[in-house]
Amino acid sequence: MNVISRDASNYSYVNARVRSRWALLLDADEYDTLTRMGPSEIARFLGESEYSPEIDALGSRHSGVDLVEHALNRNLARHFDDLLEWSQGTLYDLISRYLRKFDAWNVKTALRGVYSETDAGVIDDDFIRAGEFDDALLGTLEECESVESVVDALAETVFGDPLADALDDYEETGALVPLENAVDRTFYDTLLRGLNAATESGTREFVKFLQAEVDFRNIRNAFRLARSGGTIDPSEYYIEGGRLFEASELASLVENRDELVARLRESRYGDQLGPALERLESADSLIGFEHALDAALLGYADHLSHVFPLSVCPVLAYILAKEREVDNIRAIARGREVGLSGEEIEQELVML
Repeated sequence: MNVISRDASNYSYVNARVRSRWALLLDADEYDTLTRMGPSEIARFLGESEYSPEIDALGSRHSGVDLVEHALNRNLARHFDDLLEWSQGTLYDLISRYLRKFDAWNVKTALRGVYSETDAGVIDDDFIRAGEFDDALLGTLEECESVESVVDALAETVFGDPLADALDDYEETGALVPLENAVDRTFYDTLLRGLNAATESGTREFVKFLQAEVDFRNIRNAFRLARSGGTIDPSEYYIEGGRLFEASELASLVENRDELVARLRESRYGDQLGPALERLESADSLIGFEHALDAALLGYADHLSHVFPLSVCPVLAYILAKEREVDNIRAIARGREVGLSGEEIEQELVML
């Protein structure tokens, strides 16, 4: 893919529109209210908010948690379609590149659905139509009956060859991890290809954001491997494109968690990762740490949006924040459905 060239990007206009969307995101008091509601009450609450178009459109076919789930995915796609509709030139190209993350999401959704023998309709409901995959391809994916057939259906996409290469590891282990890792690595490789050498300011800032996201993904994978106690070569799960680790050094860092923690504290992300590392040291599992990592990435994205206000960074920070809101609402609805307390649900939320 060629390096993007600068043209008539409308950063000021789009970022002004994005600021208005930030104002619609739920605040702490609204989250507190939701954690005390049942699934049907949550759906009604959303129906009186900016989620009302989706709740109204889907209310005759779904109810409770199902209604919430479907409305969240459709709302996410609507907001991100709006970003593309508002944008021009280089800014449009950068946003559309980044939104291909939902193609990766949909690939993993199809793989997980087939692997767990989930009904095709449920798989379709879990797709987020905010990337470049069209309805025909998504329809093919939801009808696949085996992991191998999903890989075959993706042969003509950027994920085709990497997934085919990972099939042997999947068949040997019986786990989806090699395939999902191939999807993530392909997404970031495709996203960054041709950009690292770019000199235009808008593209430079985009690369900074992506490098941070890759670094945070590698941090997550490193700690997962460190906690697993297995014999997996960490380099096999290393994603190129970040600035914090080299693949060759990750193995030794994974074997020495104290050294890894010290490395992170001294890194360019030390201020953002401080709370995450403190939670890691006191946590019995990775869940709390991973939530703290998500919050740290949100914080770093917000930092970049203030340092580079006339760039793509405010848009990318909003995309992360909107995704996180959807994930939080989903966690609340699911938690209330299974009877979790408000305190238990709060542990599952990621707040900036």
